[in-house]
Amino acid sequence: MSQRFTVSKSDGDRCSSDIQGEVNQLFEGDEPTTSGGGGAGREDAASTEVVVVMKGDNNPKESSPFINSSDVAAEKSQQYDGKNMALFEEEMDTSPMVSSLLSSLANYSNLPQGSKEHEEAENNEAESSRKKPVKAPQLGTLMGVYLPCIQNIFGVILFLRMTWLVGIGGVIGTFVIVFICCTTTMLTAISMSAIATNGVVPAGGSYYMISRSLGPEFGGAVGICFYLGTTFAGAMYILGAIELLLIYIAPKAAIFPLEGLEGAEAEAALLNNMRVYGTILLTSMATVVFVGVKYVNKLALVFLACVILSILAVYAGVIKTGIDAPDFPVCLLGNRTLVWKKFDVCAKTIESANGTVTTQLWRMFCDSPFLNATCDKYFADNNVTRVQGIPGITSGILTENLFGNYYEKGDLVAKTYVDSVEGVDDPLTNSNRYVLADITSFFTLLVGIYFPSVTGIMAGSNRSGDLRDAQKSIPIGTIAAITTTSAVYMSSVIMFGACIEGVVLRDKFGEGVNGNLVIGTLAWPSPWVIVIGSFFSTCGAGLQSLTGAPRLMQAIAKDSIVPALRIFGHGKANGEPTWSLLLTACICESGILIASLDAVAPILSMFFLMCYMFVNLACALQTLLRTPNWRPRFKFYHWALSFLGMSLCLTLMFICSWYYAIVAMVIAGSIYKYIEFAGAEKEWGDGIRGLSLSAARFALMRLEEGPPHTKNWRPQLLVLVNTDAEQNVEQPRLLSLTNQLKAGKGLTIVGTALEGTYLENSDRAQRAEQALHKLMETEKLKGFCQVTVSSNLRDATSHLLQASGLGGLRHNAVLVSWPRNWKQADEHQTWRNFIELVRETTAAHLALLVPKNIAAFPSNGERFTEGHIDVWWIVHDGGMLMLLPFLLRQHKVWRKCKMRIFTVAQMDDNSIQMKKDLTTFLYHLRIDAMVEVVEMHDSDISAYTYEKTLVMEQRSQILKQINLTKTEREREIQSITDSSRGSIRRKNPAAVTIQLSVTEDQPGGSKEEKPEEEVQLIHDNTTPTSPATPATPLTPATEGAQTPGQQVQMTWTEKCDGEPAKPPGAATPEGIKDIFNMKPEWENLNQSNVRRMHTALRLNEVIIKKSSEAKLVLLNMPGPPKNRTGDENYMEFLEVLTDGLNRVLLVRGGGREVITIYS
Repeated sequence: MSQRFTVSKSDGDRCSSDIQGEVNQLFEGDEPTTSGGGGAGREDAASTEVVVVMKGDNNPKESSPFINSSDVAAEKSQQYDGKNMALFEEEMDTSPMVSSLLSSLANYSNLPQGSKEHEEAENNEAESSRKKPVKAPQLGTLMGVYLPCIQNIFGVILFLRMTWLVGIGGVIGTFVIVFICCTTTMLTAISMSAIATNGVVPAGGSYYMISRSLGPEFGGAVGICFYLGTTFAGAMYILGAIELLLIYIAPKAAIFPLEGLEGAEAEAALLNNMRVYGTILLTSMATVVFVGVKYVNKLALVFLACVILSILAVYAGVIKTGIDAPDFPVCLLGNRTLVWKKFDVCAKTIESANGTVTTQLWRMFCDSPFLNATCDKYFADNNVTRVQGIPGITSGILTENLFGNYYEKGDLVAKTYVDSVEGVDDPLTNSNRYVLADITSFFTLLVGIYFPSVTGIMAGSNRSGDLRDAQKSIPIGTIAAITTTSAVYMSSVIMFGACIEGVVLRDKFGEGVNGNLVIGTLAWPSPWVIVIGSFFSTCGAGLQSLTGAPRLMQAIAKDSIVPALRIFGHGKANGEPTWSLLLTACICESGILIASLDAVAPILSMFFLMCYMFVNLACALQTLLRTPNWRPRFKFYHWALSFLGMSLCLTLMFICSWYYAIVAMVIAGSIYKYIEFAGAEKEWGDGIRGLSLSAARFALMRLEEGPPHTKNWRPQLLVLVNTDAEQNVEQPRLLSLTNQLKAGKGLTIVGTALEGTYLENSDRAQRAEQALHKLMETEKLKGFCQVTVSSNLRDATSHLLQASGLGGLRHNAVLVSWPRNWKQADEHQTWRNFIELVRETTAAHLALLVPKNIAAFPSNGERFTEGHIDVWWIVHDGGMLMLLPFLLRQHKVWRKCKMRIFTVAQMDDNSIQMKKDLTTFLYHLRIDAMVEVVEMHDSDISAYTYEKTLVMEQRSQILKQINLTKTEREREIQSITDSSRGSIRRKNPAAVTIQLSVTEDQPGGSKEEKPEEEVQLIHDNTTPTSPATPATPLTPATEGAQTPGQQVQMTWTEKCDGEPAKPPGAATPEGIKDIFNMKPEWENLNQSNVRRMHTALRLNEVIIKKSSEAKLVLLNMPGPPKNRTGDENYMEFLEVLTDGLNRVLLVRGGGREVITIYS
């Protein structure tokens, strides 16, 4: 009986451990069958089927291209026959069979609008929601893209402001505006089509495209801008509907009456009416959307029909004007347009049977109805003319309307090419009788007001989840809709200029044509067709905005890229975004309180233009970067077109309103930085990551051209840390010091080495890397971390040193902590690794920084209010000792510390001149520091120095030659020390104990002074040992730099009285001389070691004297001996040199100058 198992990603009934056991059992228990029995086995009804749940890799990235696969398809895609594909059985749990996978990909259906996006790892929805059957989308290009785009593009501006734009800007100027705006949207649509056809676009439309193309920061910023634009568009549509209602449909409904008011009072009353009615309408619309968005969708076709009928009525009216022009007279007084209100006849007087009779117009300008009445001067000097408001397309009026007429606020709307009699200094009287300009107009204002009429091109892409074939429908439908609307807009500009009188075009509210909507006067069969149709279409567009904007906000909130917006991701049980709707209504209300359509339009123009600009940028970036995944099905695009579209968008932003453009950019920039610092990290394979990669590659190639100039040198640190068994960093203060040195600048690599093989320790390496990341975040240290695994720690550290960095972006300095436990027997390898690291940094020309007592160094939260940073400049190291304190003092921890520089003068040096020269040098370096020259005269080597050297060398010899087990070594040394102690006590009972080894040095670095150690063993009259110098414990500094194969390690922890044991050849009671008879043995000592010990003791004495209270001491770090036989003494020299100091930073230069006096 053959067995088979089926892997399904959507079945969660069984725990992973049980399933894993079953899978193993399956693979282990499969018996090979003969070819003849294979078919029978597969047809066996009793065959076992095991369902295995695959949980994925817990990676918060897109880990699978399989979107919305059904259970059946998933099971089918994972079927495995134990015989035919046995070669690939190890990969079957992660790599499905291609033959069954193809059905899943081919049967892919877009997620419906409003549902979760396809990143399964990022959506923690219940699995049952994935199992719900999804109705296959059926919308085609016409119903799914073309008509929705038409409905969203045609809007309130066409009906309420297009004629006024033509009148103010002229046919030529307005045509240029329309052409530029339509070109911008067309180029944007081309870019959008390329992005939309580059793979499957789930629901989310423009926000999804931008965020996945430009990354979460740009996506969030532009998504919110698009949301604000859509919200303010809702406010604009509502204000347009209220304007239609209060001015053209029901003027009597005004709560604040306009009758009898003039100027500012009339304007304020109109604005207050707009605010009140706008708030009422907004509340009603929001309630409708809240109760059920399905009603809005059902009414969409009705609203679309209103738009199309209104436009057809205009075209019909234009045709009719060529045959029979409608009668819409305009009354002119001189060249001034009169408000056609409260008079019936456009004349001063009329002839009747009773003679000449004055008209209502006469009574408006004169104090009595009689012919001898006193009248307005301008009225008396000028004639009244009645002209046809709609002369018709064949009238030739187009030539008068070709050029613009821009007005200041309050200017009279006058007919061009008509003379009038008026004095230059005559005051304007009866201004409420004339048609006046309500705002100051200029070309850029017209652009800002018009641009919203070409927005709405995203309507098709927003419905991508409902389309049968989104990759085909979106480009065709969107470009066709833009082509159609652009043709309508451009033709309407010419038609309005050719059919309507100029003063009527410039009359925004139709006051000169008896209060009719200007575009309505052109419509056939009645102006009410346009008025009613535009009112309903505007209400419909407002409803659509209030429906779409909350869903866009909900999508942004569910992406969790803006933490502050997460609450708006919640909604009703059916997924309706309740909180987002409330936010949208509040923002929309702020637009309504502005109350002016002309003031709101530029605001939403900014946000839409910014959105379109980034769509073009996304397409251009993807094209130029040549990302392998960039394979749009739409081929008619080019990066140059995208850049042209982006440039046009940016230009239009500043043309419309430079201050609104700056505000919009500040808002977008603030959101970008907020997401960058506080948002959740997302990896969407976006173009910005690709751009960063290209820019980094270019910069790295430039860095390869040569080493950096001294002026550009800064420490690029490789920080070597150790981790414990739990992969936690043992020296966290090392990263604090790194932060204080770097201040966030330059390269920082934090590395650690692990022992073993990578295959067996990959999990440990990942945990260590995570621990390093976490600590770097805690210490606010910007940089990279790297973990290396090798068979031994020495090699792993060497690999880090050699392989870290990339190209020219490499470390030039290594920061490693002093091996604090190096004296312990089980830490014998630690100091050997340390010395080898010192040698390797020297060979690699890298600077080396070694902080001693790192636990005593300050954290980033501490502050030194006073104190000194002391620099002991003994040998020239390229200026590292000068530069490091300067960098430290840039950090707030060390900012209050003063810098002191000490240098050592020898016997033949002129210390006074040295101080002057050093002061001058620091002045040219622009470094503020106190200078002191310390004189160290030659002196005889003290007996204490000889003793220390003797003990050190004897111990080294013992550790080299005794090759015993640990127990035997301890027994042998115990016998030697006992013999030595007994011999000395017989010769001199008052002999003094000398400590050979101490435990680990404390963070403070100082050891307890032993009273018996302060007594001089040999009283030399010429070179007495200074009692102020604490006697450094004689410890095995470096237990011999033995050959790699030699494993003899020893640390003495016993105390013996007198001389330590000699090598085995002399390690007998007879072979140990009395401590008072050791001078011949001093002569046999390595004089180089004696001199080194003498230098270390003398320098330590001086440093303790001068810098014991310093907050930090920096001094040159001596190099290890070239002959490896002296390695065992090197650590002891350094220990003696730094004994008694709290915080020490040992510094070795990298062999190049790092500081210069030149600018």
